[in-house]
Amino acid sequence: MADNNNPFANMESKFKTVQNKPKKEKTPIDYKKYTKSFIAIFIMFVVIVIAFANIYVVKEGEYKIIRQFGEIKDVKETPGLHMKVPFIQSVTTVPKYQMNYKLSEKEINTKDKRRIIIDNYAVWRVVNAKEMISSAGSLVGASSRMEEFIYSVVRSELGQLEYSDIINDENSSRGSLNDQITKHVNELLEKDKYGIEVVDVRIKRIDLPEENEQSVYNEMISERQSIAQKFLSTGDADKRRIEAETDRQVREMLASAKKDAAIIEAEGEAEAAQIYNKSFSKDPEFYSLYRTLESYKKTIGEDSMIIIPSDSPYARILSGYLE
Repeated sequence: MADNNNPFANMESKFKTVQNKPKKEKTPIDYKKYTKSFIAIFIMFVVIVIAFANIYVVKEGEYKIIRQFGEIKDVKETPGLHMKVPFIQSVTTVPKYQMNYKLSEKEINTKDKRRIIIDNYAVWRVVNAKEMISSAGSLVGASSRMEEFIYSVVRSELGQLEYSDIINDENSSRGSLNDQITKHVNELLEKDKYGIEVVDVRIKRIDLPEENEQSVYNEMISERQSIAQKFLSTGDADKRRIEAETDRQVREMLASAKKDAAIIEAEGEAEAAQIYNKSFSKDPEFYSLYRTLESYKKTIGEDSMIIIPSDSPYARILSGYLE
């Protein structure tokens, strides 16, 4: 009964049965077979990693410089995927797009022995990466050489101009001066094969040294006052000349008009006299009456007093007796 109520009786019997079974011997593992597979997978992995590590991409707007033992082997500039030789070749990038370069401020002397401080900037680009690296070594070296050439050309060009011509905004030579500087700098860079091109050089700012600034300003004020006085004197002289010429022309015009008027008036009076003579010759009595009436206009006024006989013809006509 006790055995029927024991829940572990069956488990105990099974455990004893397992213990009584004979033990099987384990088969040894063949490590050599797995070692070859592992080595093959590892070699494939290393090859893939090396392949991906030596693939490079050429983007738009850049050069890829391929060096082999430090020497330039090739220059890639067409966009796309390329591969270099592992462990032997290296790849560096050089920009192809335009770059801005701010030149350091320099002090130069003008033609009239004035010292000025010039602040320039340049827009430049690499046109031949191989020549640039061969001549300058890097972008920093190329920009340094470009700055030296620009300073040399600017000093030469501005040294031929006077200070007033450089700072005068009304003088349009500033634009052509920038173009000349750009042209001469490119000629020097091309001559030495630096592989770079200056797109534009601009004079950003022109200042005076502090010790000369006030004296130059005073001189400029005096010069401008002198020019203004010269303009005023020239204007006054032109004014007097124009007024004299105008007065002369007015006098000539008035004299000519009076002469023409006198001629016209004389011709009119002559023509009127001829008409009168023709008219009065047809009726002398009427002409006598007309002359008498005309004399009344000249002799009789508001305060006139005439003493004549009442039976005189003059008085009779005045009284209205025409017969």
